[in-house]
Amino acid sequence: MVTYGAPVLPGAMFMLAYLGEVPIMGLPGCVMYHGTSILDLVLPRILAGEKLTRKDFVKLAHGGLCVQCQPCRYPDCGFGKGV
Repeated sequence: MVTYGAPVLPGAMFMLAYLGEVPIMGLPGCVMYHGTSILDLVLPRILAGEKLTRKDFVKLAHGGLCVQCQPCRYPDCGFGKGV
């Protein structure tokens, strides 16, 4: 298990683990109800073959709050930039 919980809202109850090289994700219910969530930050990196670490999740704390702008401009915003 890499992490259970992420410093990102919506999506604080996200879980990531690996079984060998296979990523296993536990998704919080918010991914069904919010336009942008932790899944939008993590899934592209997983699909690109990147193996995420705990440090990657710690970096997400900077910019980890989606302010649900109207209209949503994700990914052209600070959400989850981790810089």
